[in-house]
Amino acid sequence: MKRKPPSGERLQKLLANAGLGSRRQLETLIDAGRVKVNGRVARLGDRASADDRVELDNRPVAGRRLNNRQRFVIMYNKPEGQMVTRRDPERRATVFDHLPRLPVGRWVAVGRLDANSAGLLLFTNDGELANRLMHPRTQVDREYAVRINGAVTPEMISRLVNGVELEDGPARFEDVVESGGEGSNRWFHLVIMEGRKREVRRLWEAVGASVSRLKRVRYGPIILDSRVKSGRWRELESSERRALLQVVGLADDRPWGHLQRKPAKRSPLPTGSPHRRRLSR
Repeated sequence: MKRKPPSGERLQKLLANAGLGSRRQLETLIDAGRVKVNGRVARLGDRASADDRVELDNRPVAGRRLNNRQRFVIMYNKPEGQMVTRRDPERRATVFDHLPRLPVGRWVAVGRLDANSAGLLLFTNDGELANRLMHPRTQVDREYAVRINGAVTPEMISRLVNGVELEDGPARFEDVVESGGEGSNRWFHLVIMEGRKREVRRLWEAVGASVSRLKRVRYGPIILDSRVKSGRWRELESSERRALLQVVGLADDRPWGHLQRKPAKRSPLPTGSPHRRRLSR
């Protein structure tokens, strides 16, 4: 007898909306037989709803989590020293210790920053949104402010923009703009399209320079502004939300959730990024 698939949404979309990963990641889990619906191993193409019993790796996914359609996105100003991980074996502070509690589901970090780096991190409960923001295919650019130890020559900048061979393949900055400092401590703003591990630091090291400070100041259309002090967070504004969905080609088809907190005291916005012109792309 032919098996009748459950009614409702496609299973990978339902689980992605619950914050359990991107649709592509969840398709892989379904294909591997790690997802069950009502006691039966699911197949790609199956549908389910919050009324069904859904299990991932034999652990039930709560119905209220499956029923959640609210989308949350916040920006966080990471200080140096915090780890971008849920649990650190050395029990160091993590960014997740400082995030607000979601009504349901869990936060997904959009990219990472190493312990010695600071600045803008985005967090969402939407696994599909997080995956698209990080995937090289979507070409979402990131901007960093870096302080460099040692002399920086025009030839070094040319190499960084034209491409350098790293151990995991070629890499390059889209643009490098000097932004202040004196002597052997000069600041630069740079734009990169990828998020490989320690890529910014490794690129500078490849041309004989070292990074003494590194701070992410922009991710796609989202700019870290002066309202968000180090170690603090804020929800994105409506215009920022629209821009974020637009840059990755997602429809604004889910209600936006709001976190309960006293509004932050506003302070003047910064004068802007040297690469602000990119936001209109």
